[in-house]
Amino acid sequence: MEINTINLVGRAGREPDVRYFESGSIVANFTLAVNRRSRDEEPDWFNLEIWGKQAQIAADYVKKGSLIGITGSFKIDSWKDKNTGEDRYKPVVRVDRLNLLGSRKESDNNGYSNNSNSSSEIPF
Repeated sequence: MEINTINLVGRAGREPDVRYFESGSIVANFTLAVNRRSRDEEPDWFNLEIWGKQAQIAADYVKKGSLIGITGSFKIDSWKDKNTGEDRYKPVVRVDRLNLLGSRKESDNNGYSNNSNSSSEIPF
């Protein structure tokens, strides 16, 4: 049996970089910082790639510092460097499911809502 599944919970390291294609596809790329058990250790950083409706949710609601959970699979992107001709590699998590985990207070502070009486549910 072969399984390639990764589950992570952490904070967005930057705003999603969103690209729209003529075909109607959408992709969002950003980083995720996941803390280690010890506060003395640096967090682990992951490159995330999200497609489709989940990418649009990331574009609309994920901000730098947002607490999120993801489920996805691990892959290695590879390409030839245009300047040197060398092979380059980058580990990426292809996200299948994105969960917004931040509290209502965090959402308001990050500008998700201007109305303090509004529901904390996200319309999708």
